[in-house]
Amino acid sequence: MTLKLWKAFCTWSGEPRLFLAVSLMTIFGILMIYSAGVLNIPSVVSQGAWFRQIIWWVLALTAFSLLQKMRVRWLEWFAYPLYGFSCFLLLATLFFGSGSGTAAGVNSFLDLGVFRFQPAEIAKVTTILALAKYISVYTGDFHNLRAVVVPSVFVSLPLVLVLLQPDLGTSLAFIGILFGILFWAGTPVFHLTLLASPGLALILSYDSRIWAAYFVFLIAFLYWYRRRVYLLDSVTVLLANLVAGTISTPLWNSLADYQKNRILVFLDPSVDPRGAGYHVIQSMVAIGSGGITGKGFMEGTQKRFNFLPEQHTDFIFSVIGEELGFLGTLSTLVLFGFILFTLLKMAEKTADTFAGLVIFGILGAWIVHVFVNVGMTINVVPVTGIPLPFISYGGSFLFMSWVAIGMATRVVQED
Repeated sequence: MTLKLWKAFCTWSGEPRLFLAVSLMTIFGILMIYSAGVLNIPSVVSQGAWFRQIIWWVLALTAFSLLQKMRVRWLEWFAYPLYGFSCFLLLATLFFGSGSGTAAGVNSFLDLGVFRFQPAEIAKVTTILALAKYISVYTGDFHNLRAVVVPSVFVSLPLVLVLLQPDLGTSLAFIGILFGILFWAGTPVFHLTLLASPGLALILSYDSRIWAAYFVFLIAFLYWYRRRVYLLDSVTVLLANLVAGTISTPLWNSLADYQKNRILVFLDPSVDPRGAGYHVIQSMVAIGSGGITGKGFMEGTQKRFNFLPEQHTDFIFSVIGEELGFLGTLSTLVLFGFILFTLLKMAEKTADTFAGLVIFGILGAWIVHVFVNVGMTINVVPVTGIPLPFISYGGSFLFMSWVAIGMATRVVQED
């Protein structure tokens, strides 16, 4: 009887190890959200968030079950219409959207009366499907930069719409989707590096001398590898880097004061310890005070006295560090590593191009989420609003993350 139940579970879940690992992560997240709401002075924002997260998980498991019964080809057939619909929702969000909780200043939610949701989370999944669909039927190769133009357009449209909300954190996930899928499609790392070079030029342009030295190096680099890069591709890369360096000043001037402060605080948190630097300083204090084993579940003082900002969402990793210590944070990252590694092995085993591309799109998005979320809590990257998969509070994000898991387990079963 037990063996039959296990076989039935394996059939239903698709990849039982992945399902169990993600379920464990979700349960752990609910516990940490509950702990984040235990404050000396209760907060309306975080109180009861753990229960709402459970409701969203039940809905997510329902969606997961439905996906296991769906034909994979349906995902391919409806990839473009779903992508178009999600872009329409993102456009509607710019006019009718509103903020929520700690993200009250970001118009990222659509309110349907009964519930609120983030179209950007839907757009991530539909962009993965649309891009995987396009590349799976593409007859050329990706050994030149011209081949990445259309995929870049697929990603740029929702990315720009999300940036206009404005939601920088979520928009970064679309970059992860693009690079993850292009890598699995066979784009050489050399070309991916060139594709990312304008971003580096934008960062280095804060100092004209450093940017000039970088640009000279880029010219020499492209000349040295001229046999590996078409002339048109080289010219395009140089122009893109030149534009990135040129627009840095007007782009900086267009940023809101709080956005400028976040960048300055990233370089030196002490410049504004009670303002923009407060988040990072309190986060590092919380994680550092946790030591090896932590202060104990629900016993974090930084959290209980509400010194730690957005502790049930963007900074929940800081709560883990304070209450469960180094061992708790390490265990969390190891479990994430296991989930990502399992997805990688699933992609390697499948013979279906569409399936592999879908999985690597998911991988790319989640790697960005984990790196940026954990990085900002320890001041490795600037602070931006981006949740930790399956742990941070967020109904739309949890629901669509489970939908992504459902897609990944389904597409590998029908190759």
